[in-house]
Amino acid sequence: MAAIRTIAELERIYGALGEVAVPSTTKVVDHVTPHYRRLIEASPFLALATAGPGGLDCSPRGDVPGFVRVADPRTLLLPDRRGNNRIDSLRNVIEDPRVGLMFLIPGLGHALRVNGLATIDGDPDLCASFAVEGKAPRTVMVIAVREVYFQCARALIRSGLWRAGSQVDPKTLPTPGQILAELSAGSIGGEAYDAAWAERARRTMW
Repeated sequence: MAAIRTIAELERIYGALGEVAVPSTTKVVDHVTPHYRRLIEASPFLALATAGPGGLDCSPRGDVPGFVRVADPRTLLLPDRRGNNRIDSLRNVIEDPRVGLMFLIPGLGHALRVNGLATIDGDPDLCASFAVEGKAPRTVMVIAVREVYFQCARALIRSGLWRAGSQVDPKTLPTPGQILAELSAGSIGGEAYDAAWAERARRTMW
C-alpha cells in the first residue's frame, strides 16, 4: 500500500499525463443549455448524492423520461416518489443543501452530471403537478443549478452496461428476501418476501 496524503503528491502522478484537455473544461457550464435539457428530459434514471451530519448518501431515482422537470435554465425540480420512507437524502439536504446528480440514458454512452444546492418544497400545488395515477409526491426537491456537464463514455464502455450480454441472471445472486432473512436470523424476508414483491411494487409504485 502507498497511500497518497497530499494534493501535491496526487498532482505529481496525474500531472505526468499532461494538461487537462480543453473539452473537459469547456463542457462545464452553470446552467442547463438546450442540449443539456434534452439529455435531462430523455433520462429515466439518476443517482442523487447528498451529505449530512450522519454521513453520505447516494440514492437511485427513476421514473418515466422527463420525470425531472427543467423549470428554467438554473432550476430543476425532482419529485420524491414513494420509496422506503427512510428519507436519508431529504434529511441530508435539510442539513447541507449541496447535491450531485448523475443522469443515465439507456443506450447512451455518456452520462450527464449536475451539481447544485437543493431545498425541499412541500407546496401542495407543486406536488400535485407531479401526480401520477392520481398520486402526488409528498415533496419536490428544488435544485439551484451550479454546474452541468457531460461525463465521457469510458466508464460505460468499460462496464458494458448497455450490452445485452452484460446482463446478469438474477438467479445467480442473492435475493432481497434471502439477504433480509440472513440479517434478521429468519424473522423477516425469505421466500414469502420475494414472492410478494412484484405485487407489492405494482400497488405502491407511486
